[in-house]
Parts: sequence; structure tokens; C-alpha cells
Amino acid sequence: MSKSVRGADIVVRTLERAGCRTVFTLSGNHIMSIFDAAFGSALDLVHVRQEAAAVHMADAWGRLTGEPGVAMVTGGPGHANAAAALMTALGQESPLVLLSGHAATWEIGRGGFQELRQAEMAAPVSKASWTATNAETLGVDVAKAFKIARSGRPGPVHLSLPSDLLDARVEDNAVVWPDRSAFAISAVELGDPAADAVLAVIASAQRPLLIAGPQLANRSGRDLLARIEAATGVPTCIMESPRGVADATLGAFRAVTRRADLIVLLGKPLDFTLKFGEPPVFDADCRWLVIDPEALLVERAVREKGGLVAFGCVADTRPAGEALIGRASGRTVSSASWLEEARGRMNDRPEAWSALASKTPRKLHPIEVCRALKPYVERDPDTILICDGGEYAQWGQSLIRSPRRLINGVGGSIGASLPFALAARKLDAKAPVFVMLGDGTFGFHMAEFETAVRCNLPLVAVVGTDARWNAEHNIQLREYGEARAHGCELTPARYDLVVAALGGHGELVESPADLPGAIERSIASGKPACINVMIESIAAPTITTRS
Repeated sequence: MSKSVRGADIVVRTLERAGCRTVFTLSGNHIMSIFDAAFGSALDLVHVRQEAAAVHMADAWGRLTGEPGVAMVTGGPGHANAAAALMTALGQESPLVLLSGHAATWEIGRGGFQELRQAEMAAPVSKASWTATNAETLGVDVAKAFKIARSGRPGPVHLSLPSDLLDARVEDNAVVWPDRSAFAISAVELGDPAADAVLAVIASAQRPLLIAGPQLANRSGRDLLARIEAATGVPTCIMESPRGVADATLGAFRAVTRRADLIVLLGKPLDFTLKFGEPPVFDADCRWLVIDPEALLVERAVREKGGLVAFGCVADTRPAGEALIGRASGRTVSSASWLEEARGRMNDRPEAWSALASKTPRKLHPIEVCRALKPYVERDPDTILICDGGEYAQWGQSLIRSPRRLINGVGGSIGASLPFALAARKLDAKAPVFVMLGDGTFGFHMAEFETAVRCNLPLVAVVGTDARWNAEHNIQLREYGEARAHGCELTPARYDLVVAALGGHGELVESPADLPGAIERSIASGKPACINVMIESIAAPTITTRS
């Protein structure tokens, strides 16, 4: 007698074949068959409170590991909630796979339950997006999604799974199981002649600067850049913030870009974060060297900069970096004095910051929060630091160093930091996990503290409460004046009590002297913790000149 399996079983077994063990998900009608198929499997389903949070968690997993994180949601409104979070992952070049349930194939076009053009909705914020059409090849679809997510420039991929295909029974001999090659990627290498040409162009410059894309913003990527810098003498950095060249993490960066006579883009698109390469941020005669996984982005750079592009080629980012190291063979191609100057400016932090302190009773300046948190983050090299968007968390990005740091990213969204933290803790059960986020961003996913409690995922979130959407407030002040600032007010809510009510640990801090003790107690609690710090409403830091 022949045996058969459900389409849902094919999906689960293919996820196992892909090496996936953790799926961030929220249940719903269209995917209940996959929940059932997960019984007895190697999959751990982390059940969240809102679909976008599942995608943000998969995003963080992809960033930290370099392997696709997996989110699974139901169709219709579940998919719609999840799709919005794909933009953050796309901007940060994070590999992930979003599996969405879908109305049955026989319902499509007939007004089926929660029927939606899901693939079309996700397409603008994905590397690829499609709907499965055959139960027998569901495994091939899943494997294809994993492969695309990891290939070239990493990014999110969406696959919709119609419920009737998941429920369908398929004879064993009719299933098309993906083999190992279905998951394997073929890297586009930077050949020796091209690597030598790149190094020759660099050697012809007096002040070259290498700017890498967000996919290198993890521990292994930072290590690669450090090795490139050591092998060539070229100063390197990562452009991963929506603030671009104004990102205070990069110190007095504009002083570096104005002096550079050659910019090497290693997997970094020429875009708004670089002010499109225009003066006065860059010298008008600055040359450009472009290495990118996508031919269209090499062509775009040539279109933007014309004859100033000294060399351009298509190659995957990490293999290209390794090729440059190998071909440099220990010979420095850039001057030590320029490296020292550029590195000094990027590490620069104004001396005046050391004297900054709150002038308001019962409130802290954001920098006072950073001073207290900094030793706890930096004492353990495995610590994972997560900084959200907005003004307050920019101080943490600028002042606290961690090779395992996650930020909101080039997409410029806010509110993902709490889901990021849960994924980080799920990935690494031992490393300390700290989060800096404002009170506005806290509201996006505060319910995920219940997920953290339920799943035993301890972390420490340091919330800066200034009762304001401060980034937008500062835009109003700059563009329209104080008399026309409105609509950005919040209340000084007790977020610490919210977390305590959800089963976590809460602390209220209104004095710099009380913050270290609150951090210690939060760590010792072994629970998901919220330290609610009342802060002054201060703009994000800016660094314009070397002090």
C-alpha cells in the first residue's frame, strides 16, 4: 500500500532539510495544518502577539547568523501585518523567508475567505514573492525561497501557501523533494584579475575609503572589514543607518568623506545615505570604485557618477572582500597616515560630551543613560546591543560599542527593537541582551514582553521616556518653528508597570545614581525587564568636527 503525506508535512520536512529549527509565527486558519505537522518535528514554533513582530524576529535572526530566519503567518490580514515589516529587512539586506497562508486555490477570484493578492503586496519589499500552485512541489518552493534569500545581496523572500495545497494528500512517489543542491548557492567571485585591478586603483589614490553595505553589520562582517583594513591599509566602515553620512556612530564622518579622493563601495548602493555622492559631502573630483552583487546597481553608480567611476564589477560582497585580502598579500596599498587620520575622525567623540548632564530635576540626559549602560554592554564581547530608531537610541549607537549590534537600519522604520531582542535571546541563551528604545517605539510591540515571559527569554530594555515623538518634534522645530510644533505629545506612562503586569521585571529611574542599581536588579531578576528612565527631550547627537 502506498503512503501519502500532506502538503503541510512537505513544508515542515523541507524546513528541517534547510536546517531551520526556529520559526517565528502567529497562528491562523490558513496555516493550522502546518502547526499540526510540526508535532514531533525538529521545529520550535515561537508564537508571537503580532505578525510584524514575527518578521522582525526572523530579520534579527538573519542578521545575526547570516542564515535565513523564518516567519510564518496566516493569510489576508495576517499577511498584511507581516508584509510591512519586510521593508526593514530589505533595507538591511537581511536573509529571511516569510511563509504566509493563503486562500484555497479554488477560491481565488471568487471572494474567498481573507482572499488577497498577497504575492503582489509583498513584491516591492522582497527579493522575490510568489504563490505556490502545486502540492507536490511545495518543498521545491520552500527550498527556492531559502536559496534566493541567501544569494547575491541577501534579503527577504515571500512565499504564499494556499490552504488546500497544505491540506492535500500527496502520494510519496509523487512528492518532488528538494535535494542538497536546491538549497546551495553559487557565489559570484571576484576573480584575480579584477581584484588586482581594484587594488591598483586603490594604490593610485592618496586617500581611499571603503564603505560596506548593511549585510556586513554583524560580527563576521565586521571581522572581514577589519582584515581588509589590515591587509590594505584602507580605512573601512559600514553604512547601515538611515541617517547616512550624519550617523554619529561614524564620528566626524563628513570630515573623512570630504577628504577622500576614492570611495570603494563594497556591496553598498550609491543612494540617499551617501547623499548620492554629491558635493559638499564628497569632493567633486572624488573617484568611485563599485563592487556589487547586482549589475543594475553598478550601472546606476555609473549613471550617477559617469567618468568618475574608475572601476565597476559584479561580485558577491563577502567573497569579494576575501579576494581583496588574498591578493593584497600583506602589501599595504594605502598610506598609514591617511588610515590614522580617517580612523581617528571616525572614532572621534566631542570632549564636550563628557560634561553633558541633565538640567531638569528627576530626568536624565540620554548620555547619562549611556554612561551607566556602557560598562554592562562592553564587559562581555558576546553581548547583543539593540538600538531602535528615534533620537534617544542614537546616543547609544554613538557611544556604546558592540560587535553584535542591531539597529533599525537603512529602511528607517522604528519599533522593531523588542522583537529583535527576543530573537537574539532565542538564538543565544547565554549572551546578555540589552535594548535602548524610546517611549514612542516601545508602543509598537510592547505586547511581545508577554511572549518573552511565556518563552522564558530574559532581556533588559532601557526605555527613554520623554513623553514625545521626539524625532518628528525636532523636524517640526527645524522646519516650521516652535510655535507650529504639535501632534507629537505622549504621556509619561509607567511602562515598567506594564511589563511587571505581563510577568516581567520593572524599574522606574529618575536619577542617574539609581540607574546602575536598576540595571543590576534587572539582570539578577532573570526575567524580561523594562527600566523606564525619565529623560530630557534631547535631539540626537551630531558630530561635525574633530574636537
